[in-house]
Amino acid sequence: MNIRIGPGPQEPNVTHPEPHAAPAHAPLAEDQAQRIAEESHAVIDEITTVIEGKPEVARTALLVLLAGGHLLIEDIPGVGKTMLAKCLAAALGAEQHRIQFTPDLLPGDVTGASVFNQATTQFEFRPGAVFTQVLLADEINRASPKTQSALLEAMEERQVTVDGATYPLSEPFMVVATANPVEMEGTYRLPEAQRDRFLAQTTMGYPTASAEARMLDAQTGPVREGDREVVDSVRARTTPAAMAQHIRDVRRVYASPPLLDYVVRLAEATRSHPQVTLGASPRAAVHLVRAAKAYAALAGRTYAEPQDVRSMIAPVWRHRLHLSPQALSRGAGAGDLLDQVLRTTPVS
Repeated sequence: MNIRIGPGPQEPNVTHPEPHAAPAHAPLAEDQAQRIAEESHAVIDEITTVIEGKPEVARTALLVLLAGGHLLIEDIPGVGKTMLAKCLAAALGAEQHRIQFTPDLLPGDVTGASVFNQATTQFEFRPGAVFTQVLLADEINRASPKTQSALLEAMEERQVTVDGATYPLSEPFMVVATANPVEMEGTYRLPEAQRDRFLAQTTMGYPTASAEARMLDAQTGPVREGDREVVDSVRARTTPAAMAQHIRDVRRVYASPPLLDYVVRLAEATRSHPQVTLGASPRAAVHLVRAAKAYAALAGRTYAEPQDVRSMIAPVWRHRLHLSPQALSRGAGAGDLLDQVLRTTPVS
């Protein structure tokens, strides 16, 4: 029997990139870097109209998107993890799906499944929630490892394979996963292979008193006619097609051979550190260079600098390192170890 794709999510009405976009191998021009920076800062500013007092978190989320990666947010309940993902999608004008991960969630609920249509006597592929542009994987550590692994191919290869057939995902595609590190009852720790696929990890933290007061006023006050929640007030400041082009352009930010060598030496320093049992992987090094390029583009530059690497190393590598039991017993953390690696590894 033949397998065909059945009805799926509608394609968003977006403007496609200009056909005269620069070749992929050409260096990034200054005007292109400035355009990336302007649109990106507009998105960040729009997110912070709802996520009060957390511009650095909004900035990290946008940097991860520009680097073509995925974001893991680990924090206690009620600090705005889900709201951040919704605001990001709204400010991009992107299609957004949410999956509430629970112990009974099945892989097919994430990827989709082939369903037999008696009228046509054919199997039809019904796309799952992963077929979107911004996927919110809420409380990802509450699902079984089998279900968590359903995201691996989508996150790494931007495609889904079901019953031997491969289906590409939309561009851009970003997973924003939330996890609660406090409640351990009924949760499953993310496997190392999956943590390594998240380009960066961050936390929201509590807002300042003044920011929390503004948030209370906004989220308990009147709602505009036609809006259901405060995130409905977020305006689209770009388009998914424009952001997809920006992601491709960020890859053209120049990273010199000495800069790449610096990243390699930083990775080797984590792998050989006596207090580390699992250091930065080659994928982690790739992600750090991509993040450094995104950091440079957000500053309107066409080239990455060592300071870009140093600025992004903590969110990009912190969640990947495993410390030895002796280091953990002394209260050491991955952030402390990365600070030490930066101090002891010369730039050149």
